[in-house]
Amino acid sequence: GLCHWCVRQGAGTRSVAEVLKARLAGPICFGQHRLRVNCLAIAMKRILLFLLTNLAVMLVLGIASRLLGVDRFLSANGLNLGALLGFALLMGFGGATISLLMSKPMAKWSTGAVVINDSPEAMHRWIVGTVANFSQRAGIGMPEVALYEGEPNAFATGAFKNSALVAVSTGLLQTMSRDEVEAVIGHEVAHVANGDMVTMTLIQGVMNTFVVFLSRAIGYFVDRVLLKNDREGPGIGYMVTSVILDMVLGVLAAVIVAWFSRQREFRADAGAAELMGSKQPMMRALARLGGLDPGTLPQSVATMGISGRPSGLLALLSSHPPIEERIRALRDGR
Repeated sequence: GLCHWCVRQGAGTRSVAEVLKARLAGPICFGQHRLRVNCLAIAMKRILLFLLTNLAVMLVLGIASRLLGVDRFLSANGLNLGALLGFALLMGFGGATISLLMSKPMAKWSTGAVVINDSPEAMHRWIVGTVANFSQRAGIGMPEVALYEGEPNAFATGAFKNSALVAVSTGLLQTMSRDEVEAVIGHEVAHVANGDMVTMTLIQGVMNTFVVFLSRAIGYFVDRVLLKNDREGPGIGYMVTSVILDMVLGVLAAVIVAWFSRQREFRADAGAAELMGSKQPMMRALARLGGLDPGTLPQSVATMGISGRPSGLLALLSSHPPIEERIRALRDGR
């Protein structure tokens, strides 16, 4: 039988193969029921995953900092800058690295993505073949390829170039033509080939390290010099200042990370055009995305999605540039 996507696309009583053949140059019918998911279950799973991941990361980093002795940077003799730097490096890069290593299973679980590398279905074989072709051209190993139910979007993730994950949504397949979908896939493969996941992890780690180090060093200065706390151990000045600076510096760090992320999107757009051998499919895909709701990806893979909707001051924190800027940069070859 035909799925609700086929019916919505006006497939009538035709077979999935007939629909695919008829739609090859137009919006693609997804077909089959296999990726139907319960939206409430997915939402609850994402929340649970977020909580468990953060708890696990903090537990691991807390144990590691205690074993290495870098959590004792405040002593009766003052601030031990060496120990503080070690603590900041561990907390900064530790969390970012753990998140990177867990990115593939987290992404699949949180989006409900189903891997289709070995699927015999015709459309699945086309998607997998497209990823394989682009991966070979880009000089990377074959990624896992997955589909998930959601609004038009796609993402790539994974700690290593030769074992990444490329996923596209049912919404993307329903609303884009064949060459536009191929351009979006090329964009995600370019992310993998450019090593963007590792690059963003390193940048996030550096920013996290600066936030942890500066907030505690300034907190110590406020507590001991400005408030003249001469008691053993940190006072209220240290506690309040470090917490406030964690938030303030954290926002500034996020702005810097988001800027790097936006530059990465321009490179991935150009990479997709190179893989396709033409700028036009990527430009058309971006133009179509500009008129569609790109949906919301889980935070763990949001920066690796194809599209976002930055506006106003929030544009400074957006991982994606405005669609118009991306099309203009692609057209002008910047």
